[in-house]
Amino acid sequence: MTEISTHPAASSVQIILEPGRIEKNYWRDLWNYRELFEVLAWRDVSVRYKQTVIGVAWAIIRPVLSMMIFTFVFARLAKLPSEGKAPYALMVFVGMLPWIFFSTALSDASNSLISNVNLISKVYFPRLIIPTATIIVGFVDLLIGFGIMAVMMFWYHFRPGLQILLLPVFVLLAFLATLGPSLWITALNVKYRDFRYVIPFMLQLGVYVSPVGFSSKVVPEKWRLLYSLNPIVGVIDGFRWCVLSGDSPLYMPGFLLSLCVIALFVWVGIVYFRRTEQSFADII
Repeated sequence: MTEISTHPAASSVQIILEPGRIEKNYWRDLWNYRELFEVLAWRDVSVRYKQTVIGVAWAIIRPVLSMMIFTFVFARLAKLPSEGKAPYALMVFVGMLPWIFFSTALSDASNSLISNVNLISKVYFPRLIIPTATIIVGFVDLLIGFGIMAVMMFWYHFRPGLQILLLPVFVLLAFLATLGPSLWITALNVKYRDFRYVIPFMLQLGVYVSPVGFSSKVVPEKWRLLYSLNPIVGVIDGFRWCVLSGDSPLYMPGFLLSLCVIALFVWVGIVYFRRTEQSFADII
């Protein structure tokens, strides 16, 4: 048995390393290493935004340009309907917020372990902290997107209903929908480096099979439940229900199915990550 003690100025933390301890106390260690989580999250945010203009500008330019393109293609060319009386551009932008959060966080998290190889190979801590901290960067982009959304709602004189108070719940749902696939793909990317080429293609395809540039109501009724197997569908529909109020009612069977799929992905992601975690230092 090995005993390691650290004595900060204000408190004393003692960690005992013994056979089987990591498995028994893994989730407690996540809490004990919460300061490391904060440091890594702040570092990733600083790298993207500190002393740079393009970082903040990109968080604005990317969704706005994408919204303009999708509005032109799907509303002007394809003549697809909006959600009730909501402006098509606003409907697209609201759906784009969770998608950009999902795609950015998934892309960043997939390479997070490889980017922290020195930390992983030298220090013990729950490796789950690294990809989870990386996802926090996506929340900053999401907050910037909410600011743009507020400006658009003022421009179109669109007033949300009381459902918007539930928007934080769907932000949490977006986090869970991102966490599961991120943990799974992050662990796979350590062993199979080809995944860094597969992920951009998957995300590029995903933006067209998800209801980002169009309403999920355009999907035929007989296929809509099957379509909801895509977990991001429930998240996007939830965002639109909160912001667009009665103009975007939730399809409850599909939403409940999306919740089940999200829970399954989180479980599979955590189980696979934990199963392969002890070999990360050797493989990397």
